[in-house]
Amino acid sequence: MNRLALGLIAGLASFPALAEEPVTGAAAAMTDAERSAFRDEVRAYLLENPEVLIEAMDILQQREESAGLERDSTIIAANSARIFANPNDWVGGNPNGDITLVEFMDYRCGYCRKAYDEVEQLIAADGNIRFVVKEFPILGEASMLSAQFAIALRQLHGDEAYDKAHHALIVLRGEPTTETLTRLAEDLGFEPQPVLDRMKSPEVMAVIQDNYALAEMMDVTGTPAFVMGDSVMRGYAPLDVMQTFVADMRKGG
Repeated sequence: MNRLALGLIAGLASFPALAEEPVTGAAAAMTDAERSAFRDEVRAYLLENPEVLIEAMDILQQREESAGLERDSTIIAANSARIFANPNDWVGGNPNGDITLVEFMDYRCGYCRKAYDEVEQLIAADGNIRFVVKEFPILGEASMLSAQFAIALRQLHGDEAYDKAHHALIVLRGEPTTETLTRLAEDLGFEPQPVLDRMKSPEVMAVIQDNYALAEMMDVTGTPAFVMGDSVMRGYAPLDVMQTFVADMRKGG
């Protein structure tokens, strides 16, 4: 942006309307007529050169994005164990992988379902990604029931059971009612009633509440959201973007 444009924008910001607040600083040395003429000059310049505003908005957006990245990095560093190594979370992929990918997900989220196969492809093709799932049910009662079922099954029967339930829930077509989840438990080879009883236990709800609190701290408001290294990727991304995300993190961001 040229110096004239910067000067005009800065000047405009420093000359408030008389009706809004007292005039101070450089503006106080000007008469009302001079201030009015100055505003007219700025307005005319901006109307003749609208690209100046676009450039200024681009710079503002870049600064906001940079500040957001710094904030993400700071929060992740301060909560690293809670994000990447929480024993309440299921770990898939390569448990000894050189990089960890964390996903906040909701079984009823269409984009989570769309991302599921691509994340599976990413992990399988790479072979060196440790994958962590954080249950984050935010789309209503059906989401909550699904998450409760998966967590309850893991707490009762371990990681292999959770892995099977996770896949079954992500592709489930119908609503996760009590009847549906009963059949699902049976199909997976488990007695349904202990799982159903466990679903609303304090132990299950504590996992979900902790994920809610962590997501709020990290400004994760939707699903899917991915955390890797010192960065957060909010929203669905196709496989090639995820591959680039992994490559960038391996290079140190």
